[in-house]
Amino acid sequence: MKLLIAIVQSEDADRLIGELVNEGFRVTRIASSGALLRRENASLLLGVEDHQVTRVLSIIRRTCRRRKEVVIPYAPALEPGLLWLPENFEVEVGGATVFVLPVDRVERITGD
Repeated sequence: MKLLIAIVQSEDADRLIGELVNEGFRVTRIASSGALLRRENASLLLGVEDHQVTRVLSIIRRTCRRRKEVVIPYAPALEPGLLWLPENFEVEVGGATVFVLPVDRVERITGD
């Protein structure tokens, strides 16, 4: 069994969750944000069998595409210690970062 942690942009998360649920996967969404751009994203947790990893990665690749956006940097006075970028700049956003971790044991607690 594997634990997949997929970090995706928030605007892709709802569609990705819908695709995963339609394929029969259970997924947990945790709101998070990136450090450099301070943009909202979502960390999705999925527990899947080893043979399902390729299918999940395929769904993520199909759903989460990279795109370019213009970013307005944060003022350093508001966030001490941040890298100061003096003007708007274009960055690639979207896509996904996926961690695949081995799982030794899973227990579903139902309270019964």
